[in-house]
Amino acid sequence: MKMKHFFQDHTSSDTNLDNHDPKMGSSNISSDVIIMQEPSCCFPLKGMDLNPARVILAEWVGTFILMFSVCGIISSTQLSRDGAGLLEYAAAAGLSIIVIVFIIGPISGAHVNPAVTIAFATLGHFPWSRVPFYILAQSFGALLATYAGVAIYGIKSDLMATRPAQGCTTAFWAELVATFILMFLCAALARQAQYVGSVAGLVVGIAIGLAVLITGPVSGGSLNPARSLGPAIASGNYEGIWIYLTAPVIGAVVGALLYRFLYLQGPPCTASSSPDTSLLNNHSLAFGVGVIAE
Repeated sequence: MKMKHFFQDHTSSDTNLDNHDPKMGSSNISSDVIIMQEPSCCFPLKGMDLNPARVILAEWVGTFILMFSVCGIISSTQLSRDGAGLLEYAAAAGLSIIVIVFIIGPISGAHVNPAVTIAFATLGHFPWSRVPFYILAQSFGALLATYAGVAIYGIKSDLMATRPAQGCTTAFWAELVATFILMFLCAALARQAQYVGSVAGLVVGIAIGLAVLITGPVSGGSLNPARSLGPAIASGNYEGIWIYLTAPVIGAVVGALLYRFLYLQGPPCTASSSPDTSLLNNHSLAFGVGVIAE
């Protein structure tokens, strides 16, 4: 599950700061700190010196919020002796993403999803050196949220796990296609960031809810390896876990790559309409999602 990505690698020196697009509000820090862009006035990033530890901690907190929200809705419906309603589950996931984007989007990009992080890195918009730390933070956040849900609501962690309901093959393709759609959307939102702005988080939250609605009856609506791995570790039940570790990653990478391919194959520009090549070179995909999710 995927969000707006505000990072890009350090590719220019301090002497080039004045050449950056003032609308994007990018700021140069040190070579060890990710350069961040300001997509809208809602997130004043200029001058913020966010070191890697803070960024990774933000991902941990964001994934904790996402997983705890899912645990909460599942636990609440179980305690009320009703089954975990699909609509409630979808609403909780989508609303959580919207909240997370606005909280940690300006800090870490609000990936909260290993599939999104890997997709960003594959496209070259996120450093591979940070990928293991992001994935560890996301997975640990989901695991801790599962334990918190068990401690607070007093139910079994097994109830929070995702499992294929209509066979492994069906669940695999449902997860892959749904994550592909989300990443495809996020890539489009990133390309129009100057027009969409902070509304991107709302759009992706709605898309997450839709994705859960169409995959929930088949695969449990995970779309996020960390979301499935946390409850699996807590319960010790790894049935079908390979589906949720592979399908979202493949779907996210393919979705981002396909959008980039389709955009680059657009109609030739005219004298009155020339492309903004700086966005193709420097923009980061948005997740939702987390998500970008980019």
